[in-house]
Amino acid sequence: MKNDLAIFEEHQIRRVYDEKTETWYFSVIDIISILIQQTNFQAARNYWKVLKNRLKKEGSETVTNCNRLKMTAKDGKERLTDVANAETLLRLVQSIPSPKAEPIKLWLAKVGYERMQEMADPAKSLDRARETWQKHGYSEKWIQQRMMGQETRNKLTDYWKEHGIEQPSEFAILTNVIHQEWAGISVKDHKKSKGLKSENLRDHMSEAELIFTALAELSTRQIADAMNATGMEENKLAGKKGGGIAKKARIELEDKTGKKVVTKDNFLSTQTNAKKLEGK
Repeated sequence: MKNDLAIFEEHQIRRVYDEKTETWYFSVIDIISILIQQTNFQAARNYWKVLKNRLKKEGSETVTNCNRLKMTAKDGKERLTDVANAETLLRLVQSIPSPKAEPIKLWLAKVGYERMQEMADPAKSLDRARETWQKHGYSEKWIQQRMMGQETRNKLTDYWKEHGIEQPSEFAILTNVIHQEWAGISVKDHKKSKGLKSENLRDHMSEAELIFTALAELSTRQIADAMNATGMEENKLAGKKGGGIAKKARIELEDKTGKKVVTKDNFLSTQTNAKKLEGK
């Protein structure tokens, strides 16, 4: 988890980045204090308590979709705080009459803009991704491999969705099973070895890492389909088998070339230079 602050107008909004689900979660209290234009933390907290009880009685799923994560309070101590992603907060804002509602909605929509665009039109997402990678100096060969790998990934997640996998945490667990099997290292440790934090691991993979990731996920989907894997346990088994196929190929290639496929290399310097050029 990565703690950070987002700024809306002059207000600081606490947020936490969940690396497993690659999702930003925002403090509900911080959003509410802006909506009710109340800087007193206790007043905002009381407002949320009353609103939460009302929404529960109405059977609203908004409260259910709020989690509790540790965030830094004003006194510097870490405390469990109600948090929600941008989509849940957009629904919550509808329940609070406030002149700040529309600006907050626009801000939240901007925060979740890329995901919403992707859901509405996947082609736009791919075009935007290609343009971003080009600006960051990635080669056309790498970009093509990255996009092919993403297509393979999407087909696998589509299969999971249709066979009993629903929660983001479940997707993360299955992804890690496959990755651990083929690479011999967890997703978390792979990111750590590359010096990454909130960055997307695949955006910092070498061409070989992308190819073996795609092979593992393609094999997993085809094996899962052959055994009609449903639910976590069966899909975990398919993931281990699929990852195992890519592992054998990786080991054989490493034996022939004397070079490791999984590396500590990243594209952080490339991205930094691209941002500097954009700022000129």
